Order: sequence, then structure tokens, then C-alpha cells
Amino acid sequence: MRLTPLAAFVMSFFLATAAAAAAPAATPATSAPAMQGTATASAADAQFADLSKRWLDGAMRLSPVGATQTGDHRFDSDIDDLSAAGRAKSLAFSKRMLDELHTIDRSKLSRENQVDAALLDNQLRYDVFNAERLQGWAWDATIYTGLEGSALFTLMARDFAPMPDRLRSATARIEKLPGLFAQMRANLDPARVPLIHAQTASKQLHGALDIIDGMIVPQEKELPAADRARLDAAIANLRKAIAEQQAWIDKTLVPNAKGDFRIGRKLFDEKLAFALDSNLGRAELRKRAEAEIVRTRAQMYDIARGAIAGKPGAPTAPAKPTPDQQQAVIQFALDLAAADRPARDKVVDTAKEQLAKATAFVRGHDLITLPDAPVQVILMPEFARGVSVAYCDSPGPLDKNLATFYAVSPIPDDWTDAQTTSFLREYNTRSIAELSVHEAMPGHYVQIWHSNKYPSTVRAVLGSGSFIEGWAVYAERMMAEQGFLDHDPLYRLVQLKWYLRATANAILDQAIHVDGMSRDDAMKLMTRTTFQEEREASGKWVRAQLSSTQLSTYFVGVQEHLDILREAKQKWGKDFDLKRYHDTVTSFGSPPARYVEELMFDHPIK
Repeated sequence: MRLTPLAAFVMSFFLATAAAAAAPAATPATSAPAMQGTATASAADAQFADLSKRWLDGAMRLSPVGATQTGDHRFDSDIDDLSAAGRAKSLAFSKRMLDELHTIDRSKLSRENQVDAALLDNQLRYDVFNAERLQGWAWDATIYTGLEGSALFTLMARDFAPMPDRLRSATARIEKLPGLFAQMRANLDPARVPLIHAQTASKQLHGALDIIDGMIVPQEKELPAADRARLDAAIANLRKAIAEQQAWIDKTLVPNAKGDFRIGRKLFDEKLAFALDSNLGRAELRKRAEAEIVRTRAQMYDIARGAIAGKPGAPTAPAKPTPDQQQAVIQFALDLAAADRPARDKVVDTAKEQLAKATAFVRGHDLITLPDAPVQVILMPEFARGVSVAYCDSPGPLDKNLATFYAVSPIPDDWTDAQTTSFLREYNTRSIAELSVHEAMPGHYVQIWHSNKYPSTVRAVLGSGSFIEGWAVYAERMMAEQGFLDHDPLYRLVQLKWYLRATANAILDQAIHVDGMSRDDAMKLMTRTTFQEEREASGKWVRAQLSSTQLSTYFVGVQEHLDILREAKQKWGKDFDLKRYHDTVTSFGSPPARYVEELMFDHPIK
């Protein structure tokens, strides 16, 4: 999952993902035919350059926490203003920028700027939609707890500045967090807040104290006495404010949270169009996903037949199975994979081991140019837990040579042995290898590193979730096809199961929010049709309630990536080379795939 807790809202009024701002220009993969057209600067290009510069500056000022993640540290002592006045200021800014953008004749822009102008237009309209139509500030309690944790984590996690400077910025933000809590109480309408959002916010609220106690207090000795005293006073005040806010959430918000987590057909379709920026609509998306489930299950059956041959207790596996026979054979083979799983306290260690294997494989097979900046497997911060099992948190490209975090959530302490076993069956050793491919190598970590080298500031901050997630799902398939883990058939089955999960995500997303799918039907789709364990399916049900349209990005994105791959093979013919392809397709930043296709193959920019 690329959508980090920060990206979930901190930058949502102007960023589609947590990818960040401009880096020095890198030379794209010039070996590919019909790469980027040579642009001739025009008056329109100059006008757009001025507009985009002012947009970026204004956006960063309006979202200081997002700016920190981006690598713009001018506002590290501030936090986002979610008051009515602050929201009005952000909305007016978006509308003003949109009006100015529409005065530019895009036909006179360079090809690269035509793409960037389209991205900015989509984002600005998305901003207006979020503020005026979706209105998450009035019902999504996790917006505030996510911002609370991100405000501090983004300062302390990476060494972008001397520790005393970051501690002073953290002090200033800690002093401002009680004001954010007051905005939360003023903005949220309990009648509109879904119970799941209120309950999740309740669990996340104390995450800021974990950051303070684990990342800030141990560094206090770096400060002079006066600064340390100010920090201690700010922390003491925040502890009191969090206790009061926790009481308000638990005693007022949760009991009165009566909102519907389903956003409904109209809002979903509008949001989906913005989130995907794709030619693939909801109906066609559903049709393709359902067909892919049938096709993938048949492929899994053929692999499973060989994997279980001669195994004690193996079910009958005829060439033409009944639905029940197909189910039994695939499940038996997946059970063999699930038997090889880490201990409860070894999930993070296993992730590190599998990441090392994936890195060695990618390097040994020379599949893509590898990053010169590190990746670290970390325990997911508490404020970020409750949405996904893992995520990739890349640094903004303005922060040079800093680590990417591959964050893995621990197993909750209050889970029973049965729940823990269910989770570890899903995230068995082979599955954690797949997770490491998706989040890090050669998935998000590698692709975002390439993306951050693209010279366009606008494109850097307006990364497409479907392109980013699609690349990670494509990477899973590519690694299995190239023979990762010694062509192990059980690993191939796990990879195809993950693809089924991505496909089911797209169905769940719209079926839940538009069609009113029940939990029982959702669990059946996940646990039987796509072979997910109970803990994975239960967690996905929560995630589907907390989010909308993001679950569609995986399937849409990988379909688009596969389309580009087919076109490259057709056009390049005998000159096709996998590394050349990978370096090329990741060289344009992270715009929606249709723009990558247009730039790669010199199609008109639509």
C-alpha cells in the first residue's frame, strides 16, 4: 500500500498521494524509442510555469504538515488549519488557481506541460469536490488523528536537519495540537460520523504520545535548558489535552456516531473519476474484475494440481473440476504455503529477510536501475495502525538520500491465538516475500525513487495512486514470472492469490459503497472466492468502510500497466528488454498510466 496515513488526508486537499515535490532533473531512459518530445518554450509554457510555481507555494503554505513530508521545511513549526476559516481559505485558493489555469491555451503547451496541466486541473477540481461535496472534515474523525500523528512523525523520522532544529519545530507543533483537537470537536457532526471512523480515531489518538515518548523525549538532551523547558511544558499540556480529547471521543462522539460509512453512488462515481483519472468507469471496472477472478482461479487450479500431487490427504484434482473440486484443490495447496509461517514476534524480522532476498534477485537479474538511497523495515507507528498491514513511506525528493520506510504493523496484543494464527496463515513466509516485493523491491520503494527524479514539480506532487499501486501489483507478477524464490509453485500460487485480492478490492470498493454489500457477502467474496483468511478479510472490511475508491486503484493500475507492457513489446519488437522497459516506464514520474503511454509512444496528449 502506497497511500500512507499522511497521504490519507494531510495532503488530500492538494495531493493525490504522499509523493513529493521537485528534485534536480535526471536524464530519463533515453534508450526507448519515442520518449519525451522535445519541447519548445512558449508564452503558454511560461504562463503555466508561473502558475504551477505559485500553486505549489500556496499549497505548501496551506498544508505545513504535507510540506514537511514533501521536503519543503519552511513551515515545519506550523500545522494545517482545519477551522472554518482555514478551509475557506484553501477552497478559495483552489478555485482561484483553477480559474487561472483555464485561461491557458493548453494546445500551445509542450507535451510535458500538457500532461502536468491536465494533472493540476484534475487535482484542483478534486480539491473543490472534497471541500464542497464530500466534506470529510465534517464526518471523518480519522482526518484529525492522522494529522496529529503525522505532524510529529514527519519531523522526527528522518534526519533532514539537525536534531535541535527538528525538536524546536516539534515543540511548536505540540503547542498547536490542542487547537487541532478544538477544530475536530467544532467540525465533526456526530450525526454524520460513521461509528467505524469514531472508533478508529479513538484507537489512534494516543499515537502522538508514542512518538513523543519514543522519538522526542529521548532526544531532549540535545536542547539548551530553556528550549527543553518549553518542550516539557508543551508535552505536559498535550498529555492533558489528549486525555480530555479521548474522553470526548469515547463519551460523546462514539455513542452519538450515527453516520453511514457508505458514500453512495453519486459521490462514489464522482470521486472515482478524480481518484483514477482513467478511461475505465465503474461498470467496466466491475465487469473486468469479475472476469479476472474466474480466469485467475482457473490458472491457480492448474498450478495447484501439480503442487499437491502425491501429497498425503490431497483432494481429487481432475482436469475438468467441479466448482467444489476447484475450491478444494486450490485451498489445499494454499494450506501447504500457510504452514510455513513466522512466529508471532518475527513478522518484521521475516520482512527484512525477504526484502534482502528480493533485492538480491532484482540485482542479480538486472531488472531495473536500483535506488542509491536506503529502505528500512520499521514497526508501523501506532497513529497509523488500523487501516492496512503495511505501507511504504517514501521521502520527498527535496530530502536527499533519506531512507524510505517499509512499515509493518505488529500483531495486536489483544488478539487471541486463533486470530493470530489466521493472520499468520495469510502473512506466511511466502506471503511476506510478496509483501516485500509490493512495498519495496521492486515495488513502491523503487518506483517512487525513480518518480522523484523526474524534473517536473507538479508531476512530482501529483502522483497517481492507480499508477503507483498498479506498478506494485505488476511487480509482484513480474517477479514470479522471472522465477523469484526458485520458481516455487506455492509462491506462484501466493502471488496469484494476492492478485485475486487486488481484483476483489475493486469489486468490494463499489459493491460496498454503491450497492450496499453486507459484511457477510463481503466476507464470502474474500474468504471463499479469493481465499483470504478471516483476519485479512475482517481487516479489509474495516478498511473498506474507512476509505472509498482507493481499493480500486490496485486492479485498475495493474490493468493499465499490462496494457503499456503489451504495447512496448509490440512496438519495440526484437529490441524489447525488460530492464529498458522498467527504467522507461518509471521515468515519467507517476502520472496516470494513460499519460505515460502517450509520452512513451508519442501519442497525442488527450
